[in-house]
Amino acid sequence: MSDLPPYDSFLLVSFGGPEGQDDVMPFLENVLRGKNVPRERMLEVAEHYAHFDGISPINQHNRELLAAIKSEFEANGIDLPVYWGNRNWTPYFSETLRQMKADGCKRTLAFFTSMFSCYSGCRQYREDIIAAREEVGDGAPIVEKVRMGFNHPGFVAAMADNIQTAAKSIDVSPGETKVLFTAHSIPMGMADNCDYEKQLRESSRLVAEACGATDWDLVYQSRSGPPSQPWLEPDVLDAIARLDDEQKLSSLIVLPIGFVSDHMEVLFDLDEEAAALCQERNIKMARAASAGTHPEFVSMIRGLVSERLGLTDEKPAIGDLGPWHDVCPQDCCTYTPRRPPSPVGAGRPNR
Repeated sequence: MSDLPPYDSFLLVSFGGPEGQDDVMPFLENVLRGKNVPRERMLEVAEHYAHFDGISPINQHNRELLAAIKSEFEANGIDLPVYWGNRNWTPYFSETLRQMKADGCKRTLAFFTSMFSCYSGCRQYREDIIAAREEVGDGAPIVEKVRMGFNHPGFVAAMADNIQTAAKSIDVSPGETKVLFTAHSIPMGMADNCDYEKQLRESSRLVAEACGATDWDLVYQSRSGPPSQPWLEPDVLDAIARLDDEQKLSSLIVLPIGFVSDHMEVLFDLDEEAAALCQERNIKMARAASAGTHPEFVSMIRGLVSERLGLTDEKPAIGDLGPWHDVCPQDCCTYTPRRPPSPVGAGRPNR
């Protein structure tokens, strides 16, 4: 018999982002603290935000997602208050956990807005939550995450639907155009000790099969390390140029499968840079929407919570990898970054 209290709350765990020009530099300093990225590069990234009045859409997307989750819970008889905390901007984890403690929460189920396993997408969040609990002190709620849903039928259905919608916008079917699935690049040293690539490739394959896309590739974007450090490749812009040189692309669909919401990296790297490259090369490009508040995605989150509440014995997962673990192994996604000197201009930290 467990001595743990029952689950009594839900926590949406995310990255955070600035909501005005005055927030941009403090936010970037939070993101880059302890990382060897020159200030010149930070100023260059800050300029990206100026295109959007200093506002990253991630926080508003999280508000919308939290509201959708609350409605989904209420419609399905799940009586858990919902909270939201960020790693790098308000509401910070410590702020949220302090409020939860004041509200009497003892044990919460968390959904991370990161669908794939790696240090920066899972373990680092868990480490930061542990630090926040220590800051809050005695009585801080226990936080346990739900399993990764990269191969959950709800996530696959949402992504497949978004590709089909994007295809219609440029008058093609998914089966008659190139489809590129994009995800945030990570250092090879991080990739070597996690299942990030394996999960991404499996998820992309399942989505492609579900929407009828037969010509697809997995590519990466938004690397933020020095050129001397190997990161996952190919970069989305390099891939578009190479594919067009090899087979003369007439159309292209880009789906940011590795991103739950359309935050700054999606807006700048895809909607601006990739779109400009496609326009220059006369490629008809459609950028498919990220998961956002798609009903299938929201239903998936509710389903993952239902599993942990013991409301169902089913753990839906399609494909070859099966349902992912509920509790991360002790050495899961460990990473000790090597930080060689970074030349000016290296890196691309956006959110």
